[in-house]
Amino acid sequence: MTRLEPMGAAAAQDRQEGIVRAVRLVPCGGVVFYASVPGTSATSTGCVTRRTENRRRLVTILWEHLRAEGSPLWKRPHFSNRVALPVRLEHDPLGRPHLLVGEHRGPAISFSTAGEEVWAALCGDASDIGIDVAGSAEFQEGYPVHRVFHVRELHQAMELAGGDLANAAALLWSVKEAVAKALGCAFHLVKPRDIHVDPSEVEEGGPAFSVRLSGKALERFPMADRRPITVRSLPKAGTWLSIAALNCPRHQGPGTHTGYSSKMAL
Repeated sequence: MTRLEPMGAAAAQDRQEGIVRAVRLVPCGGVVFYASVPGTSATSTGCVTRRTENRRRLVTILWEHLRAEGSPLWKRPHFSNRVALPVRLEHDPLGRPHLLVGEHRGPAISFSTAGEEVWAALCGDASDIGIDVAGSAEFQEGYPVHRVFHVRELHQAMELAGGDLANAAALLWSVKEAVAKALGCAFHLVKPRDIHVDPSEVEEGGPAFSVRLSGKALERFPMADRRPITVRSLPKAGTWLSIAALNCPRHQGPGTHTGYSSKMAL
């Protein structure tokens, strides 16, 4: 049985398996639920199977919680019979996950792996979402920050990260990759510098950002020029967890040719 905890709870509690937390992305009206389960550090061929199992566990945890919360969107008749309409996790050809409830498209879901933890976020409305977790260990001295981030946003992130460049880079990367996942294309079709992280607002638990697109990213997703993308970022014991939402109904388009890149793809 899952339970909802306030966002301000201690970081150590975030690592308790199956605890579901919620974050509201303003001005997005819906709530996004997220949770984590322990992963594995094994290098055997069973890793893929284990990762699949972890994702399925997270789907079960989050889906049951969403239904228990009484979301009107996902309690429509064709979603209500869980036995007749099993929930399935599928992926597009390049890896974007989506849920099928019976033959109906379910709420948007996104995954991220950080060390030995697997995270997932499930949307409570019809928006597209993305989640990413990044740690400062991935952005040590020599990382080409100016090839990835703009000077203005890096300066802002440095202030939020207490002057730690690696921690600031982890924050910005988690924001940008969460946005790329919400768009459905990751960095195959969108460059990190085409995602602009505007100055943050103070929110409980962590900063809130408004994100803009430019260049080819804006050409592919022109709706973002009218409806900004919102992101919440939460500090998690040396890492940053960011959740992004497109503030509009789920769209079709370039997402049919999408996938996710890894941090090493740069």
